[in-house]
Amino acid sequence: MKQLNLEILPKKGLGQVQFGEAMETLVEYLGPPEDMEELEDADEFPTIILNYFDQRITVFLEGIEKQVISCFEVDNEKALLFGRWVFTLSEKEIKELMKSEGYLLLDEAMEEWGEKRVTFEDGMIDFFFDKDGRLISVNWGVLVNDKGEVEEM
Repeated sequence: MKQLNLEILPKKGLGQVQFGEAMETLVEYLGPPEDMEELEDADEFPTIILNYFDQRITVFLEGIEKQVISCFEVDNEKALLFGRWVFTLSEKEIKELMKSEGYLLLDEAMEEWGEKRVTFEDGMIDFFFDKDGRLISVNWGVLVNDKGEVEEM
């Protein structure tokens, strides 16, 4: 198994694993998932969710003709964002870092389950904070069409 760099790359992927790649590429780095779930929404657009509990990574695959990696979610403290340990940063520091990298379309909301969500829409990335202001997860992805192709953003 290859070693995966835990660098969060908005609109690109996670380390060496890029959005639009097949599950097999992911398995080269993380091995087989510890849990797999298949969802189908009202439009019959399937989503496969792969859970890597030990690595604290969740991967989403989408597409009808072929399923490809469309989204990552991490709560692994070793994750980097633009060279910084993202889980050591405050909400203010994350906002400043994202803005310094050119991501400006900011949206914030309190989720009904109690977490604060900070979204940079132009990076398709969400940061979730607990009630004490501590970062608890990062979720980022891309849009994938029926053919399993990454849509232009």
